Amino acid sequence: MIKRRLLLTAAATTFGAASLPTHGRAEPEWPNKPLRFVVGFSAGSTPDLIARTIGDPLSQLVGQPVVVENKPGASGNIAADIVAKARDDHTVGVMINLNLTIARILNPTVAYDPRTDLAPICLVGTTPFLLAISAKLMGQKAGIDQLRAAGSKLNYGSVGIGSMAHLGMELLSTKLGIKPTHIPYPGNPQVLQALAANEIDLAFVPAGIAMQQVNGGKIGALAIASAKPSELAPGVPTLSALGVKDVEIEGWVALAVAATMAEAHRKTLEAQVLKVLGAPEVRKQLTQQGWDVAAMPSDALARRLETETEMLSKIITAQNIHVN
Repeated sequence: MIKRRLLLTAAATTFGAASLPTHGRAEPEWPNKPLRFVVGFSAGSTPDLIARTIGDPLSQLVGQPVVVENKPGASGNIAADIVAKARDDHTVGVMINLNLTIARILNPTVAYDPRTDLAPICLVGTTPFLLAISAKLMGQKAGIDQLRAAGSKLNYGSVGIGSMAHLGMELLSTKLGIKPTHIPYPGNPQVLQALAANEIDLAFVPAGIAMQQVNGGKIGALAIASAKPSELAPGVPTLSALGVKDVEIEGWVALAVAATMAEAHRKTLEAQVLKVLGAPEVRKQLTQQGWDVAAMPSDALARRLETETEMLSKIITAQNIHVN
């Protein structure tokens, strides 16, 4: 008798649950599984360090693990394409300028379109580019006038064709009326090493990375390419202060997701990441890594992407720069 009553109760419960109107149910909480942070650079790179710095506190806020996956290659575009094609609403890209602005303008064969396939979440951090000079030029106390006088005799290094360092130097060269030779390197450590060894004369290098070499007397700091002086490069004047106007080049890292991610999920992610970026300990860690914490929300970041894409596109077109 007891067994029969239990069966009847179970049947009634099942029937009652099936009869509930679906519109009365609450939306499932998000995220409901681990978040996947996809980084287009190797472990230990600056985007990777940022991903791990914000990943742990974000995990505590959302109640789900944050797993960092490194997918290096093509200046981060391989990872950006993975994010653009993700349909799980739990994949997040940790990206640099190139991935969200001019990737397809530089190379029309890039598989994703930053403008239509990705949605910005927030800008995490920025760093001004420092115009670094070789040990030789530093010893000669070279300045802007000496660079102008050198004409095409100079050469410069960057982390690759189409990088912000490359495009920034092309813009500066136009402003100064010079034509230095471009020598690409695998990464910023190699660029700094080449400057110290007098293999190259100039380079735009993120200030947070370059100042250690500057303070050690191995290379010189001529100026920074920002609108105002930066705490990341104390005592270094802006290019504008030296008479070179409209050369403002920053490196930055932002979060983005597939444009197909539900808007409600994007807004939740944005709000939680902004909370993380407001935490003093996180800000301290990012500053120590050489970043000015930006914490720019998605709408402001979207406007910045439009402006920056237009500005960089003009440099690419004027100098006929392309990546095969």
